[in-house]
Amino acid sequence: MDRYHVITFGCQMNKHDSERIAGLLETRGLAPARSVEDADVIVFNTCCVRENADERLLGQVASLKSLKTGGRPDVLIAVGGCIGQRDGATITERLPHVDVVFGTHNIDALPALLDAAERGRPAVQVLDGSETFASDLPSRREHPWHAWVPITVGCDNYCTYCIVPYVRGRERSRPIEDIRTEVDGLVADGVREITLLGQNVNSYGRDRYGTPRFADVLDAVATSGVERVRFATSHPKDLSDEVIAVMAERSSVCRQLHLPVQSGSDAVLRAMNRRYTREHYLGLVDRLRTAMPDIALSTDVIVGFPGETDADFEQTLDLFRSVRYDQAFTFIYSPREGTPAATLPDPVPRSVTQERFDRLIEIVQASAHEASRRLLGTRQRILIEGPSKRDERMLTGRTASGKVVHVGVDAGSLAAEKAGELMDVRITDAQTWFLLGEPIA
Repeated sequence: MDRYHVITFGCQMNKHDSERIAGLLETRGLAPARSVEDADVIVFNTCCVRENADERLLGQVASLKSLKTGGRPDVLIAVGGCIGQRDGATITERLPHVDVVFGTHNIDALPALLDAAERGRPAVQVLDGSETFASDLPSRREHPWHAWVPITVGCDNYCTYCIVPYVRGRERSRPIEDIRTEVDGLVADGVREITLLGQNVNSYGRDRYGTPRFADVLDAVATSGVERVRFATSHPKDLSDEVIAVMAERSSVCRQLHLPVQSGSDAVLRAMNRRYTREHYLGLVDRLRTAMPDIALSTDVIVGFPGETDADFEQTLDLFRSVRYDQAFTFIYSPREGTPAATLPDPVPRSVTQERFDRLIEIVQASAHEASRRLLGTRQRILIEGPSKRDERMLTGRTASGKVVHVGVDAGSLAAEKAGELMDVRITDAQTWFLLGEPIA
């Protein structure tokens, strides 16, 4: 085994875990491969929140059978993450060319499982839980200037549509001291932006300290010397005034918040077990914008949840018109086997759901364009991520509010050198999902 390739599906936590998988493999002497075809070890780090994630995984793994039968029988294929945790040995039954299956609780076992598979038999290990955190493992970060820092793993919310508690386990919080120690090391290593991760960051510490202490964690990280702090995901039922105050007071905390609403109807929210009301959510938005008038808000929303009526959906549209999100991730409901919602009556016909989805998208795009246009002519500091995908002669970066900015400079070979640098730009054009800018000397 000389080279590896990791394919990641899903959320930011999976991206973090993939960096740890890469770190583990490199400590064993493997080097990253440029492609699947060049790799001796191929690892799929999977997500099972959406149905299409299962389909994409099955399609991609199935396509690799020809790689093993076409002259490279020694290639090792591993499936981990949420689908590995959920399905275990049934993966090797459906896809016999898979050599290794591991779950969300035993990433550290991957090297030993690969060694066992190299000896000629499938190696499957899925644990029900773990007392360790993946953050304790070596890491190969995707970007030297950015780091994912999990503060919790697992989830205690049990939203009726969500599989996460069943594949990630109950919520566990890391000690504040361990988080700050990791952050201090990252800052010393030149990291300029840190994203704190948890299925519900706002409930951080309830299991360990008896009461949520996310405001303390956020303040500790914000005062570490790092230049930018982001966090995800923030559950509305636990977002406190103390957290809002830290966001407003600490300049290193980005004026950006992802606050999933899922529905604007109290009846649907109850069916989802979200444990907040429409009124509570809108009150949070008012408090956030009073404390930080320039904050950028994004959200998640599910259309076509079982039992959703026309009146329920109109309440969602009304909420979106009121909040005017900068960005929204919109999903058509898909049942996940093993969740309570999968057994609910009154499914919404797909044609009705699609019509509702299309109407919502129009509002989402209009509010996003409006948010972008408010930045026209303003001065923004962006963190350069590299060459623009629109034009490799340009650079791409993000504002503190998370807006993508393509900078009209002749980047050329300087793109890699400038990645991770901060640049002041003036916004010259505003499209729905991106901005154009020019450097300010």
